[in-house]
Amino acid sequence: MFLTRRHVTGLLLSALAPLPTLAAPAHPRDAVAGQVLQTWYRLVLELVRHTATYSPPVAARAFACLGLTAWEVLAGLAPAARKSLAGQVTALTPPPAPDTAEGADPAAALHGALTVAIKHYFGNTGPTGQRAMRAMETRLAELAGEGLPPDTLTRSLEHGRDVALHIIAWARDDGGETIENMGFPLEWSLTDGPAHWVPTSKIVQQQAPLLPSWASNRPMAMARADACGLAAPPAYSEEPGSPFHIEAVEVYETVRNLTPEQKIIARFWSDDPMLSPTPPGHWISILLEIADRDALPVDRLADALARLGIAISDAFIACWQTKYQYDLLRPVTYIRRVIDKDWEPLLITPPFPEYPSGHSSQSGAAAAVLTAIFGENFAFDDATHEDDGLPVRSFSSFAAAADEAAVSRLYGGIHFRSAIERGLEQGACVGAAVNRLVTFQ
Repeated sequence: MFLTRRHVTGLLLSALAPLPTLAAPAHPRDAVAGQVLQTWYRLVLELVRHTATYSPPVAARAFACLGLTAWEVLAGLAPAARKSLAGQVTALTPPPAPDTAEGADPAAALHGALTVAIKHYFGNTGPTGQRAMRAMETRLAELAGEGLPPDTLTRSLEHGRDVALHIIAWARDDGGETIENMGFPLEWSLTDGPAHWVPTSKIVQQQAPLLPSWASNRPMAMARADACGLAAPPAYSEEPGSPFHIEAVEVYETVRNLTPEQKIIARFWSDDPMLSPTPPGHWISILLEIADRDALPVDRLADALARLGIAISDAFIACWQTKYQYDLLRPVTYIRRVIDKDWEPLLITPPFPEYPSGHSSQSGAAAAVLTAIFGENFAFDDATHEDDGLPVRSFSSFAAAADEAAVSRLYGGIHFRSAIERGLEQGACVGAAVNRLVTFQ
């Protein structure tokens, strides 16, 4: 994989792009706060694309931490109107409050917090990303500080910094802080037996699976990693007519007979690391487009970003717990072994076990929380990959988008149907856990 000139240019241009225009709120500084929040997040989508360690689970964790940071900054400024997630999200204690009765400015506080947080979570990004972060910091400092008395500006930046450092310290021992060798263990022993995962790539690093211990990370809303566990997949069998063989034939025949529309769907939702903002970033992109279209107030956007971030992060913990519990082989392995040794899927198979589909789990969770926020029949357009030459897609609901994201993995030849459908069920379970948090009632 390599970064095209368009991708590198896009990263720099995102730091210079026009600021989003939000509806005029009751308090004019809230509009500036919304611009700060959206603009930093737009850059984060590009940083995810350009940071080599950011596989989907790692990206999901960062989105959760950033969403928590933004929410807790605003909750600290208006505790009567916004309830902190402390005491609800696992092991999170109350962040520092502004240190004077005068409080702090929301735009400057968000800028102070996100500057610290993004530099931390993307400290290992490359030179282009580092330049983009510095440019964004300078640009948004001017916007956030415009017209503020010096003492208010200082107090606000310090409040944001203190909250960001509190969340960073809380997340440091969650199990996901350090990613070594791009997430691939240096030593790994494959499980014996025909049903189990084997490498599908010739890349040396990928002879071991990605992040096999991710399920040991601390969940945020779920009580434990297996709280949304799944029943076993269909029993492995090479017998024609068996449930397992039937699912494999479906993948085989589907890929052999793809329509042009199905190929577009497979590529639209593929969201490969280093070539996209990853699947979690795709859902963040959808939310930012809705925020821009509907001029969401900053507190509603922060609520949605926190809820969505927690949901997709916990979804990957749940999904990885199930993946490594069953350690099931991928369709490409089975089909070449049993049906057609020369078969090729449309998409490259990711380097980790099959069941369930990560796209399904995180999309099911995303749809659950976004539906709780915006409603069941909330139509929207998804232009996440418009700059990549893929057409804008339109959806009648978040559930419809999640269903398409899930089935895209069948079209790509990546997953069996049971992994797709049960992954959506797992995601719905994770989303329900997030929606039960008192703050989001």
